[in-house]
Amino acid sequence: MTSDGGGTGLIPGLDEVAGRPTKTLPSAARGAAGATRGARPAPKGGRVAAGELPVARVAVDVPLPHLDRTFDYLVPDKLAAEAVPGVRVRVRFAGRLVDGYLLERAADSGHDGKLLFLERVVSPEPVLAPDVAALAREVADRYAGTLADVLRLAVPPRHARVEAEEPKAPAPVAGPDAEPVAGPGPWARYPAGPSFLAALREGRAPRAVWSALPGPAWPAAVARAVAAALAGGRGALVVVADGRDVARVDAALAAELGEGRHVALTADLGPTVRYRRWLAVRRGAVRAVVGTRAAMFAPVADLGLVVLWDDGDDVHAEPHAPYPHPREVLALRAHRAGAGALFGGYTRTTDAARLVATGWARALAADRDQVRAAMPRVRPAGDDAELARDPAARTARLGELAFRTARAALADGPVLVQVPRRGYLPGLACGRCREAARCAACRGPLALASSHAAPSCRWCGRIAGDWHCPECGHFQVRAVAVGARRTAEELGRAFPGVPVRTSGRDQILADVAADPALVVATPGAEPVAAGGYAAALLLDGRALLGRADLRAGEEALRRWLNAAALVRPGGPVVVAADGALRPVQALVRWDAATYADLELAERREAGFPPAARMASLTGTPAAIRDLLAEARLPAGAEVLGPVPVEDDRPGERAAGRERALVRVPPGAAAALARALRDAAAVRSARREPEAVRVQIDPLELI
Repeated sequence: MTSDGGGTGLIPGLDEVAGRPTKTLPSAARGAAGATRGARPAPKGGRVAAGELPVARVAVDVPLPHLDRTFDYLVPDKLAAEAVPGVRVRVRFAGRLVDGYLLERAADSGHDGKLLFLERVVSPEPVLAPDVAALAREVADRYAGTLADVLRLAVPPRHARVEAEEPKAPAPVAGPDAEPVAGPGPWARYPAGPSFLAALREGRAPRAVWSALPGPAWPAAVARAVAAALAGGRGALVVVADGRDVARVDAALAAELGEGRHVALTADLGPTVRYRRWLAVRRGAVRAVVGTRAAMFAPVADLGLVVLWDDGDDVHAEPHAPYPHPREVLALRAHRAGAGALFGGYTRTTDAARLVATGWARALAADRDQVRAAMPRVRPAGDDAELARDPAARTARLGELAFRTARAALADGPVLVQVPRRGYLPGLACGRCREAARCAACRGPLALASSHAAPSCRWCGRIAGDWHCPECGHFQVRAVAVGARRTAEELGRAFPGVPVRTSGRDQILADVAADPALVVATPGAEPVAAGGYAAALLLDGRALLGRADLRAGEEALRRWLNAAALVRPGGPVVVAADGALRPVQALVRWDAATYADLELAERREAGFPPAARMASLTGTPAAIRDLLAEARLPAGAEVLGPVPVEDDRPGERAAGRERALVRVPPGAAAALARALRDAAAVRSARREPEAVRVQIDPLELI
C-alpha cells in the first residue's frame, strides 16, 4: 500500500463519504466518521448504549490518508465488559463492515448528532497495548504514513484457537532478593562494558553504539546485556537481520537465562506458532524477545533495553508502507519507555555515528590492543608490492596473492570466499562491441544460469538462444559479471580434490566444519566455521566500490568486516581492491568508527543523509508534480529532480515512472513528513487515480 493511497475505490460505498465536509454527510456516514457532538446513548435497532463510558474511539483499518484518524462509536450495553482498550472490533464504516482496534473508552464524543454502534468485539483479547498504539501513531507521523499501515506491521493476524489456550503464568519480575547475575563475561574486554551492564541492572537507561570485536562472541554479549536488563526488573527486545542470527542469539539467551524465559519471533515459524509466542509476550508470560525486523513492535512489558545488531544490513529495510526502519523505531521506543539502547555491529554506519555525534548515545568499543589481538591480518590484493610481482593483479579476480593465501590456509582449515553477486553469469555483453546483452521482448538483462544453459532474461525468463547484437550483429556473448556459482566452479578446477561448498539465496549454510574446504558465499550468507576460518578472500571489491550509490563505500566495508570477523585472530584476509581507498584502509586497520565519522563529516558538507533528511517520491511525473504542489514544504526544503527510475524491474522505464527527492535540514524532518502526509490526504480525498510512493529517509537514493 502506498502512502498516497490513490483513490477511494478500495472500499465499496466509501466514495460517497470520502473528502466531503462532515456536515453534508448522510446520517449513517456521520456516525461512522465520528463527526457528531455531544452524542447521547440512545436506543437504535433495539440496542442500548453502555451506562459507563459509552463512547469507543476506534482506529479503523482503512489505509486512506484522508481518513487517518480515530472514529467514535457507541458501545452496546451487552458488549460493555468485552469492549476494553486494545481489543479487535468490527464496525460499520461507509455502509460496510470493517475491522478496527478500540483505542479508548470515553464518556462522550464531543460531537453533535448520533453515533453508530459497535457491531461486535472480535475477541476479548486486548492485543494492542497502549504503548504500542502510541508508538504506531508516532511512527506513522514520522514516516508520513497511516496508522492502519503501521498497525498491520505491529499486530499479527488473529488465531482464535491460540487465544483459547490456557495462558502461561506471568514472568517473574526481579527484585532486591533476586539471584545475583554473573560477571561482565564478554563485556570485560570493553572498558565501558561493565558499567553499561551495571546501569542496566540498576534500571537506568544507558545508550551505546557498540563496535563489536571480531569473532563469534557477540550473541553471548547480547545475552548478557539482556540478563542485566531482566535483573533490573525490566524487559528486553533484540532485533537482528535474519533467521540465522536469531538462532544464534536464541541459543545464547537459552544458555544465559535458562529455558522458557524468552521467545524468538521469525516469519518462518508459521502463523500459529508465531502468534502463540507473540501472545505470550503480550500477556507478560515472557519479558525477553529476539526476532527479525517485525519484532521491533513486540509488546514487551516494561521495556528496559532495545538491541539492534548490524543496523546497516539492507534486510532491516521494511518493504511495506510506511517503510519504517528498526533503528528509528527502536530509538523511539527507547525514548518513550526510558529504556537503554544498544546498537551494535562489527562496523559502524553513518547513522549510528550521528547518534554518537549528537550525544544521543555513547561509543562503546574495545581499546586498540584488544582489537589488534582479535582482528585478522588484512592485505589488499592490489597494493604496490603485489602489483610489482603481478601486474595483472589490478584487474584479476584472483591474483597470485589470493591463490598463495588460499593454498597455505587450506592446510589448517576452511577458507571463506566472499562473492558479491549470486548466480552463474548474471551479466552478459556482446563479445565484439561490448554492448549490454538485453532481451528482445522486454529489454531486460540477459544472464547465464550454468555453463550449459542458453542466455535467458532475468526479468521475464525468456530464452534468448538466437540472440544477436542489435548494434553490430555479433551473436557471441562475454561475461561482464561473475556470480558465486561460476566462482565455485573455477575454484574447483584450481584446487582439485578440495571440497567446494556454496552458501547463497538458494541454500544458506548456518555453519561448516573445521575441515579444509573452500566456502563460496554471497554477503550475508557466510556460515560460521568451527574454530574460525583459516583465511578469507574478498573478491570483486572494485565492483562493490564502483556502484552508483551514496552508501557504496560504507556498504562495502560492512560486508568485508562481517566476513573478515569470521576468520581466526591473525588469520590472513585478502581483499581484491585498491589499498589506497578509504574503505580498504579502514578494513586494514579495523577502524570502522573513524571511517563513519569522516563519511558523516563529508555528507554534512554536501547535505546528504544522515546529516540531512530526505524524502523520496516515486510515481508518474504528473502525480509527483501534483503532490509537490499540494505540499506545504518547510522553509529551506530543496527538491531534487525528478529523474527517471532506474530499477532492475520490467516495465519501469516504459511506465514513465520518475523519482524526486526532497531535502531538508534534520530539524525540519517532522515538518517535511507532516507536509507530505497532508498533501497525500488531499490527493486521496480527491480520489486521484495515480499513487505516489512516499519514503522518508530511503535506504537508496539512486
